[in-house]
Amino acid sequence: MVTGLATPSLLNRLDLKTLRLFVAICEDGTLNGAARRAAIAPSAVSKRLAELERALGCDLLIREPKGMRPTPAGETLLHHTRRMLASAEQISLELAEHARGVRGFVRVLANLSAIVEFLPEDLQAFLAAQGEIRVDLEERPSSGVVAGVEEGAADLGICAGGTDTRSLDAYPYRSDRLVLVVPDGHPLAGRDSVALADTLDHDHVGMHRESSIYAALRDEARRLGRPLKLRIHVPSFDAICRMAQAGMGLGVVPEGVYALLGPQMRVAAVPLTDPWAQRTLLLVVRPGALTPAPALLFDHLRRAAG
Repeated sequence: MVTGLATPSLLNRLDLKTLRLFVAICEDGTLNGAARRAAIAPSAVSKRLAELERALGCDLLIREPKGMRPTPAGETLLHHTRRMLASAEQISLELAEHARGVRGFVRVLANLSAIVEFLPEDLQAFLAAQGEIRVDLEERPSSGVVAGVEEGAADLGICAGGTDTRSLDAYPYRSDRLVLVVPDGHPLAGRDSVALADTLDHDHVGMHRESSIYAALRDEARRLGRPLKLRIHVPSFDAICRMAQAGMGLGVVPEGVYALLGPQMRVAAVPLTDPWAQRTLLLVVRPGALTPAPALLFDHLRRAAG
């Protein structure tokens, strides 16, 4: 068992290659497998692992007859190492872009509603004016957007109103309305509007469990003391429309999404009258953390919000 405090001299010797080998051992479960992936001798992998454990002062892997698995300390190191290696790769890519004349990067996390409804046009207009800036856009559920911006994984984020934005500054971005998607010929298809309560006798198709829209439906059904008859979870708005078209159940999507996808799938949209169906999307940032390129996009999105 490794004991003792990590020494500065050993910590200074920890390089990315050693950390990549540690990840390979955890993923493959064997020293030989990690050695094959790195094209080095197993003895060299074993030596680096021993140095890593000695430097950190704790055992990182449990040796078992059929391989190796991380200790609790190893799981912690694996989590942080994967993030560190991803950051190192991003640094390499961005510096190469700077060498080609790019003058800034902006990392954006956004929920699916913002990505489908509003960001294509807003980002196109921004990049047309700021051609030397690169934007890296990633989709996450609203809670994941907040967590990612807080952790520094993105410069700014867009999430659903009502999301706990915790330590972040939040600003209105855009508004949308949720509508019920129903197949042509459904008893609700001819309604001018409908409350969720009037749909609960029918089967529903829902977004994934972390979706803010699914959470709103689930919470409203609980408030009403009624079950939400959910037949299936799907990962996207087009999947909801397609399932509704096939008669699998009713779906709820933003009105702007329906305008893009619904008519061509021959499904109807009925506005929801519930107060939570009127939504404001929020632009979130860490207080005082915007560098010049992200600040330009932030200002552009604030102006786009009107």
